[in-house]
This record gives sequence, C-alpha cells and structure tokens, in this order.
Amino acid sequence: MGNQEAGANIAGLYSLTATCEANAVEPIAYLTDVLGRVGSHPAAALDDLLPHNWRPSG
Repeated sequence: MGNQEAGANIAGLYSLTATCEANAVEPIAYLTDVLGRVGSHPAAALDDLLPHNWRPSG
C-alpha cells in the first residue's frame, strides 16, 4: 500500500463497496450520485445517503 494511511483508506473503500453490493446498489452509480449531493444535502438527513437507504437522485 505504500504506507499505513493508504492501507486504511483502501480498506474503507473496500468496505463501502461491499456494503453497496450487499444492498444491491451499484457502487459506481452510488458514489457518483452521493459525491454530487453530499455538499447540499441536509446534515440532519445524511442517513438517507447510506447505501441501505440510498435512492438515486433525479
């Protein structure tokens, strides 16, 4: 991995990908949508953006 921080980062990405797949969510579509929305999404409703609650925008 190069260093310990890089290993932790990739482990987080793998975890997120596995969570998406476990919830029948396509990881690339999820990340594309959520990264575009997270800055304007209400903080009180961030749970809506978790893979098991997520619904694509639009």
